[in-house]
Amino acid sequence: MPGVLSMRSNHIGFQGSVKTSASDFIVTEIDTLGRLLSESTAETLCAFGDTPPAPNSCCPQSPPRPWPEPPELHREEVLGPFDSPSRAPEDGLSPAKGSTEHMAGAAPEGGRHEAGRLDSLLDESVNELLNQFACNIKDRWDSEHDPAAHPAEFSLGPVPDKRNRADLHSAIRQKFPFLMTVTKNNEIIVKANSDYKQLCQLVSEEEAFDFFKFLDAKLENSKFSFKPDGNKEHRKAVHHFVSQKFGKLVETKSFSVTDFNGQQNVAIIVRFRDKSWSRKRPATDCQEKQDVYTGFTLRKENLETLEAISYLSSELGVLPSDFSYTGIKDKKAITYQAMVVKKVTPERLKEIGSTIEKKGMKVYNIHSVCQHLRLGQLKGNHFDIIVRDLKHQSNDSSADLKERISEAFENVKTKGFVNYYGPQRFGHGQNVQTDQIGLALLNEEMVKALKLFFTPEDTDDPVNQAKRYFLQSDDAKGTLAMLPEFKVREKMLLRALNRYGVNHEGCTRGWLSIPHSMRIFYIHAYCSKIWNEATSFRFMTYGSKAVEGDLVLSEENADENSSLNDRVHVVTAPEESANKYAIHQVVLPMVGHSIKYPNNKVGQWYHERLAKDGLQTCSFRVSALQLNTPGCYRHILKYIHNLSYNFLEENEKEIKTEEDSHLNESKASLLLSFDLDPSCYATVCLREIMKCDL
Repeated sequence: MPGVLSMRSNHIGFQGSVKTSASDFIVTEIDTLGRLLSESTAETLCAFGDTPPAPNSCCPQSPPRPWPEPPELHREEVLGPFDSPSRAPEDGLSPAKGSTEHMAGAAPEGGRHEAGRLDSLLDESVNELLNQFACNIKDRWDSEHDPAAHPAEFSLGPVPDKRNRADLHSAIRQKFPFLMTVTKNNEIIVKANSDYKQLCQLVSEEEAFDFFKFLDAKLENSKFSFKPDGNKEHRKAVHHFVSQKFGKLVETKSFSVTDFNGQQNVAIIVRFRDKSWSRKRPATDCQEKQDVYTGFTLRKENLETLEAISYLSSELGVLPSDFSYTGIKDKKAITYQAMVVKKVTPERLKEIGSTIEKKGMKVYNIHSVCQHLRLGQLKGNHFDIIVRDLKHQSNDSSADLKERISEAFENVKTKGFVNYYGPQRFGHGQNVQTDQIGLALLNEEMVKALKLFFTPEDTDDPVNQAKRYFLQSDDAKGTLAMLPEFKVREKMLLRALNRYGVNHEGCTRGWLSIPHSMRIFYIHAYCSKIWNEATSFRFMTYGSKAVEGDLVLSEENADENSSLNDRVHVVTAPEESANKYAIHQVVLPMVGHSIKYPNNKVGQWYHERLAKDGLQTCSFRVSALQLNTPGCYRHILKYIHNLSYNFLEENEKEIKTEEDSHLNESKASLLLSFDLDPSCYATVCLREIMKCDL
């Protein structure tokens, strides 16, 4: 990993080889319901009958995974454009046979992510007024305030663009399920949802909140489960309410569930009626634009996510921007991730299966969906990793390698690991790092950024031959002819350069020709590098205690209605003395135009570091490229989940257990399996465990 970055614990660690081959590093996405994506579609246990789902249905890939909390960990996540939180299934419950897709307390995340969407869709002043209106509605419900004291409606004003209206309707209702939105002559009106208030009189507000998010998302084949309820009369009241209010859209049934103690209970499960999917959607729905969306699981090997998308878009005849995904996965690995492609039918996607297989890709679980995916729309990632050629650290005289390894795992399980961005974020091993391109773009050095982008690697394949030729000649047309068809990004840039020239204007138009997600990727890489360095400085300066001036997530301000900065609290001297906050609650900002800095030496460090790169007056807006970076906050510490490991010695068929005796150094391998939260890097976690850069 670039630079010298501090670590969390001080155990000795061990050495070994990681990513010897792609099959030694397998990454599998965990969806928002806690299910592992996989090659084959698992048999679906349907709560509403024994009929198996159609091949194209959105079916579970595996049972939900447990997600235990680390010691004393308050797992609240502050959301910005870089990260997205995920909630674990409710403790003490396991889904009934015929598992529903959404449990109360574990519905797909959206509220905090939609906060970030609203920031980008609304002016700051309108956003603040909307938040205040929402707060007033809740205050009015929770108290005896005079209903006339606050307006009953709030207008966002006219929104002429149909797609913008659809995005706003969806974002508001996902962030504030207790509100409803309507359109009057292109004007969006927001008001209280009285049905939400009535449901809160029957179930907890948490359940009502998640239920209305489930209703608004309208995910085909999805289901929702209220919390188990042993009171039959109360269940009847809930059944009656849902049927009376939403009977044309959904149906309810009661099913037996079992908790972790083996106790039987009953829960109400809700699903959408089959005929509801054939009905014309209202104009305010997320399907206001009738695009075709196809979801699938992508298996890729030795490919970057964006490179895989370039291949797929070339084969399907669509743009890379027509693909959506929840996160970027490792290159030197076998990875499984959810994707959605727009304007492509399931049948068309199936046709290219044999072609893309030659490029190291396969697609599974192909099905129609109603909307695209968003970054961070997952619970986490599962890793199956083999560490080969195990041996002691060079300065370690211990005779027991197993003891060293066990000590390392126990330390990281208990203390966590520093939540750095991993080397793959920066194009580790390449001649030009992605953060260098991001810095050039922030400084609006368009030509420099483009030349960095086309810097070749030290190989002689057709792609790098073409890049080398371009840097020597500035001949965009000739380079276009040399590049393979699947290099979509490069070809988009070169077409613009061929038309407008290799100058500031031409390079600006070139950057604008590639999708926004690809442009912002480089800016985010630079911001990630600064965050890594700031976090290392924070640990070296203040250690593992929350100190005065640190930024933490305030439980008092953790309100769905509050803005991003409202949730971040500056630790005071009395709070430090009282040890009010723990290190896992400390966050640091990803630089941007709408964040606040720590009020201690770390804040000063940020300003000096940005000045070093010529960004002391940077607004983190590159208007020429339509790039806007508000910034966000990221926890400096994370924990590993569901860790298990075994040892295997060369030429041995049986895996050694943890109770076996000594390992034969350099002939032993370590097989480990664990889960991490979204936006956490396994290579970073392994670095903390092994105490060596990977």
